[in-house]
Amino acid sequence: MKAAVLHGKRDLRYEEISRPEINEHEVLIRVKATGICGSDLPRVLGDASHYYPNVFGHEFAGEIAEIGRGVRADFIKGDRVTAAPLKPCHQCESCLKGDFALCNNYSFIGSREFGTWAEYVKVPEMNLVKLPEGVSYVQGAFLEPITVALHGLFLMDFKPMTSVAITGMGTIGLLTLQAAKIMGAKEITVFDIDEDKLALAEELGADYLINTRNKNFRERVNDITDGNGFEMVLETAGVPQTELLCLEIAANKGSVMYIGTPHTAFKITPEQFEYLNRKELTVRGSWMSYSAPFPGKEWTLGAYYLGKKKIRIEKLLDRVIPLKEIWTAFEDIDQGKIKGKVMLEV
Repeated sequence: MKAAVLHGKRDLRYEEISRPEINEHEVLIRVKATGICGSDLPRVLGDASHYYPNVFGHEFAGEIAEIGRGVRADFIKGDRVTAAPLKPCHQCESCLKGDFALCNNYSFIGSREFGTWAEYVKVPEMNLVKLPEGVSYVQGAFLEPITVALHGLFLMDFKPMTSVAITGMGTIGLLTLQAAKIMGAKEITVFDIDEDKLALAEELGADYLINTRNKNFRERVNDITDGNGFEMVLETAGVPQTELLCLEIAANKGSVMYIGTPHTAFKITPEQFEYLNRKELTVRGSWMSYSAPFPGKEWTLGAYYLGKKKIRIEKLLDRVIPLKEIWTAFEDIDQGKIKGKVMLEV
């Protein structure tokens, strides 16, 4: 089969490799669409791959091509599916508590083992999620990032009529915005430095837009919140400026959720750290997107929202290109020319 194979830093080749062989309770999926995730960038453009050669890709959708022994009868060849990429051990203490993302002995499709930048991928039966009727393969490949947004909200015990701020209007930020809107947020204020992204956020339901390049943006925060700050702040950018800003704009007794993955070190001043104490903030982190029963309500609810067209993904796309052209996308990413999700058709 054909696959995009990383042989070393910036050495990504479209070439022939062996097709996976499935075992008991596994299925082989013919990949139809698969995405490039932000977590793939340091692996392809840097030195973050666990090994070489490697095949990445974990956001995907396709159809079942082959079924292993023992797979339950409600999955058949031709079913349109996606799958959770995490492979927890299901035996450690975290797994037994339902905290699968915190597994001590996990594997992961698309980083620790070959993923979906290929014509075929094998996955455990337990990881399968059927695509609702009318959901395209490209839409289905967005389910994994949708679950990341939902997981952060679930961990914070999100309640309707909450005033929400979201920093960073990348893919996860825009999906978190839509999820919070569906779940009954009172008002949503979004932060970014890109006017185009802010305009898209407004189209997708944001009530207030704040460009943090504007010198008076803090005055705008005070106007929106009557000087009280936001009840819940969700950080999705993973950059030092927004990670610190969240503590500043949260209300007394407010909640701050860090969803974005940081890649840059930063310093926090005593005054900034003191926000946690003086405001008595609840601060949490979110890692991946799983709950019990595996893979969790994030996946079933995310698929439901896609099927009901409650979450819109079309305008989150930068481009849809053939898998064989994947390196051209990374060249454009490296040069800052990409402003949305890149999807690869296989």
